[in-house]
Amino acid sequence: MEHPVYDLIIVGGGPAGLTAGLYARRSRLNTLLIEKLIPGGQVLTTDWVDNYPGFPEGISGFDLVEKMRRQTERFELPVINDEILSLSLQDPDKIIKGTQGTYTAKALIIASGAAHKKLGVPGEDLLGGKGVSYCATCDGPFFRDQEIAVVGGGDTAVQEALYLTRFAKKIYLIHRRDQLRATRILQEKALAHTAIQPVWNSMVESIQGTDQVEGVSIKNKDGSSGRTLSVEGVFILVGTLPNTEWLKPVVPLDPQGFIQTDPHMATPIPGIFAAGDVRQKLLRQISTAVGDGATAVFAAERYLEAL
Repeated sequence: MEHPVYDLIIVGGGPAGLTAGLYARRSRLNTLLIEKLIPGGQVLTTDWVDNYPGFPEGISGFDLVEKMRRQTERFELPVINDEILSLSLQDPDKIIKGTQGTYTAKALIIASGAAHKKLGVPGEDLLGGKGVSYCATCDGPFFRDQEIAVVGGGDTAVQEALYLTRFAKKIYLIHRRDQLRATRILQEKALAHTAIQPVWNSMVESIQGTDQVEGVSIKNKDGSSGRTLSVEGVFILVGTLPNTEWLKPVVPLDPQGFIQTDPHMATPIPGIFAAGDVRQKLLRQISTAVGDGATAVFAAERYLEAL
C-alpha cells in the first residue's frame, strides 16, 4: 500500500510545532503533525506562565497549550502519536521512520524540543512547579525577596543567578567543584555580588518540602558532611538535552546536539527546517518558539513553491 506524500510534516507538538501546524493548515498545505505523547511539550509541566503576551493575569501551562491545541483543531490539523526513530533523504522527499509507521513529506519542520537535565534527587519531581524550576527567566519574579538556591556552575547557571538577583534577596550558588566553569567575566560579576553566596564542592542530596520547597539538603562532594539550606526555591541549571538523536547523521548539529539554522529556520539541508527549543538559539521561551514555528512554515512554503 502506498503511503501519502505530505507537503509538510512537523515533528513535535509543543508551542513551536502547534504554531507551525496552525500556519500550515491556514495556508492549505497538506500537513501532518507527529507528536510522541500529547501536544504541549515542556509547557505541560509548567505550573504557571506569567510572561506570555495576552494573558495579563497569567495562565497555567496546561490551559495555554489546550487553547493552542483547540485552535489547530479549528483548522483540521491531523495529529498522530508516534515516536520518531530516524530520518532519511530521497531527494526531494524526507522519509521519517517511527515505531508505528513510515511517513514521507516534501518539507520537514523539526520541533522536537529539548529536555532540562535533571539531578535525579528525591523531591525534584514532586516539587516541580512548586519551587523547583529549570528557567530563571520564566519563574524568577515568583521569588521576590526570598532565599533560593541555584544549582550549576556553567555560563547558564551563573547568568541566571545574576538575573535572579533582581528578585531574590539571597542566592546560594551550589557547585560541585571549587571554582565556576562560567566565563571569567560572569564569574567575577557573580562572586562580587552581595546577594550570591557560593557553596563550593557540594552536591544536592534531596529537595525538602511537601506542597512547596522548604529547603535543599547538600553534602560535600567527598561525602564527608552535609547540611540543609533553608530556601523557598531551587533553580536547577545543569544543562539542556535536545531531542535530536534520531537526526544523526543526516542533519548537522552543534557540539551540544542542537540544530543549527539560518534566520529563516532553514537547516543546511534543503526543505528541512527547525523551530523551538531544539534549535541553537539565545532564548528558549514559549514566545520565541511560537515565532520560530511561524517563520519555519513561511520558509517551507517558499521552498515548496520553488520545487
